[in-house]
Amino acid sequence: MKSWITPVILLFPVTALCQSGDSSSFYFARGMDAMKEKRYVSALQALEKATSINPKYTDAFIQCGFTNLEMKRIDPARFFFSKANELDPNNQIVIKEMTQLLYNSHQYNKAIEFAKKCSTCDNPERIMALSYYQIEDYVNAEKQLRMVLAKSPNDAEANYTLGRNYIDMELYDKAGPYYEKAIQLDSSRCGWMYELGLLYYNNNNYKRALNYFLKAADKGFPQGNDYYENLGYANIYSGNFDEGERLLLLVFERKPGNKDILRDLAEIYYQRKMYDRALTYCQKLVELDAKDGKALYQAGMCFQKKGQKDRGQQMCDKAIEMDPSLASQRQKMMSPGL
Repeated sequence: MKSWITPVILLFPVTALCQSGDSSSFYFARGMDAMKEKRYVSALQALEKATSINPKYTDAFIQCGFTNLEMKRIDPARFFFSKANELDPNNQIVIKEMTQLLYNSHQYNKAIEFAKKCSTCDNPERIMALSYYQIEDYVNAEKQLRMVLAKSPNDAEANYTLGRNYIDMELYDKAGPYYEKAIQLDSSRCGWMYELGLLYYNNNNYKRALNYFLKAADKGFPQGNDYYENLGYANIYSGNFDEGERLLLLVFERKPGNKDILRDLAEIYYQRKMYDRALTYCQKLVELDAKDGKALYQAGMCFQKKGQKDRGQQMCDKAIEMDPSLASQRQKMMSPGL
């Protein structure tokens, strides 16, 4: 009797294992058939059944990932591809999908890790470059972006990102050409145009700044107070005084507590020897605050420049009484060469 019992016991696990393998393959095939017919819910149910029967079924986990992608279920897709990666760390299909999913979900350090291993990715340098920029590793971002542009010089986003990278590195002179190229390649990006306008503005290239501010607006950039303020100053510094003044006064009407705009206009006109216009804004400041010594002092300087020295001197003296710190301004004005 013993000689018959033992073989039966030994054979049972083998038989069960074969049945398990057959079952998982059955559900996998059913899932793939449903995928072909775009019955994604049924496909996912069958494929998940295959993985539950055989937890080491790499292909089933991969197809669960693709099925979830078809259903726009990103987090579950990433979960199944991660499980497949645990089972087969060198599977290039999985590595490629994980690289893109990690980048899209802003897991930039992990995206870089997978991109370095991806031999089937179309342009792993691009993922690494954009990821390095996002984690503020600007040196590596520059290196990778240059590699990307060597292969694909007409990549608009890569050109823009390299320009932006140079701004963040505070290498402003290098940024402009890449912004220019990016906008040439994609003229719909109004935000890029506005940023380029700000770059030229900060480099005192006001006419080019004005050009890109206007282009940005034409392409739909929101025209809020900051936009009008920058546009106004760009006009002023480009010599378009009436238009610049109109825009800055529009901002002041919306933000009546922002006296800096009036003070800036007074100073700009004073520096350009347009003393009557400067006086207009000094007067507005004094009307808003009778104790504004700075405005009164500048008004006094305007009158002195206009030849009314006694009147101007009296106003400056009164301003210094109100604000003794202005005495240093007098010393500066009296210094040789000023």
